[in-house]
Amino acid sequence: MIVLYVFLALIVVFAAVLLVRCAAFKPRKEEIPEFEEIEFDKKAAVDALSELVKCKTVSYVNHELEDDAEFDKLIHKLPELYPNVWKNCPLQRFDGRALLFTWKGKEPGDAAVFMAHYDVVPVEEDKWSVPAFEALVKDGAMWGRGTLDTKVTFNGVLSAAENLLKQGFAPKNDIYFAFSGGEEINGIGAGKIVDYFKTNGIKLSMVVDEGGAVVDGVFPGVNQKTGLIGIAEKGLMNLKFEVASSGGHASAPAPHTPVGLLSQACVNVENHPFKNHYTTPVLAMFDTLGRHSSFVYRLIFANLWCFGGILDGICKKSGGELNALVRTTVAFTQMKGSKAANVIPPTASMVANMRLNPEDTIDSAVEYVKSVVKNPDIKLTVIEGENPSPISDINCPGWFRVRNAVMATWKGCLVSPYLMVQCSDSRHYADISDKVYRFSAMDLTADERHTIHGNDEHIRLETVERAVEFFIRVMKEC
Repeated sequence: MIVLYVFLALIVVFAAVLLVRCAAFKPRKEEIPEFEEIEFDKKAAVDALSELVKCKTVSYVNHELEDDAEFDKLIHKLPELYPNVWKNCPLQRFDGRALLFTWKGKEPGDAAVFMAHYDVVPVEEDKWSVPAFEALVKDGAMWGRGTLDTKVTFNGVLSAAENLLKQGFAPKNDIYFAFSGGEEINGIGAGKIVDYFKTNGIKLSMVVDEGGAVVDGVFPGVNQKTGLIGIAEKGLMNLKFEVASSGGHASAPAPHTPVGLLSQACVNVENHPFKNHYTTPVLAMFDTLGRHSSFVYRLIFANLWCFGGILDGICKKSGGELNALVRTTVAFTQMKGSKAANVIPPTASMVANMRLNPEDTIDSAVEYVKSVVKNPDIKLTVIEGENPSPISDINCPGWFRVRNAVMATWKGCLVSPYLMVQCSDSRHYADISDKVYRFSAMDLTADERHTIHGNDEHIRLETVERAVEFFIRVMKEC
């Protein structure tokens, strides 16, 4: 009986610890600074984006498919669309399509960099309900490829500078506008600009590139709008699995064909996900947003030491964005076999697109896959790879500039660090800055997010205007 009482007492104490920690896990009191209203030419900003969207700056790995005239057309429009920027911020070009504008500051000091890319992915125009490159405005939105990814930020940066220059503003320190014309194909333009910074010993106080946005319903139990600022991004690896055979007629196959061996490898990898890692960006997100969550989720996030395994199980089972935050993911995207239905292929292959958790590397990920596949006859080859980015500082002036501008522009939204699961040009800055912030300066509905790289890409006009407002706020603090 004494043992039972002790056991019950331990359960009560255990439950009390969980509940006390949950009760203490409440939103922090943050002093929200006062913000001035921002005035600028909203119509000019919307009209400028329209002109950019009308340029068919579609990038392809096979450059023969690209239309160089469309890229030149966009660049030649810039003096007309942003005359003050063109006049006051000298332009340098790298690798043809990479553009770097320099806005000199009043004093020496670390510079700020604002990034975007103006190339876009291809379209299947017959699947669009409107023309993809006419910037048609209807229902309070502009429709066209690149409206979201990322001509809106390209225009937001330049329109912000255009309006500030018109008002006579000069930044305290230098500001650079760094634009790529080949981000969608992992082009070298952004890297060339970083090489320029390295060669000239230019120190950076912050870098702002595409990434998170202001969104709804992305964190369990949180009903407020949330502004997500990426402070790191996952690595990228395309891993090729290949099996060789003697080929032959399909009428007399061996017990296991090359495609069969690859299929087993695929199942093995999918049934043995990578180990979860609660990295710094993810823990910061849990600590920020978890405090605003519903009771059950607050209980979990306040006691990850106890419920971390349960959360991991939920992530594994559900997949999707939450799972992608906590582990390296593997998506099999391509498979190649025989050219004829009745021929066993001499070689068969498949490719997995992998996004590497900050705790993993290309080498460690390959070793894990080998251990799961357990078949030395399957050759693994990395055909493309980038290790995860460093994690940026969230206790410095650069972070607070971006965070405060988000809070001021989208009043009432929560602001949180997060781990970006996609890749961006900002990865090139890993060697020269630990103050890289990935935020696309938009509030996006679920419907709008689904059109990025998809059909009928569109953006609300008020979102176009808010992007300019955001960049004005940040630039005024540089």
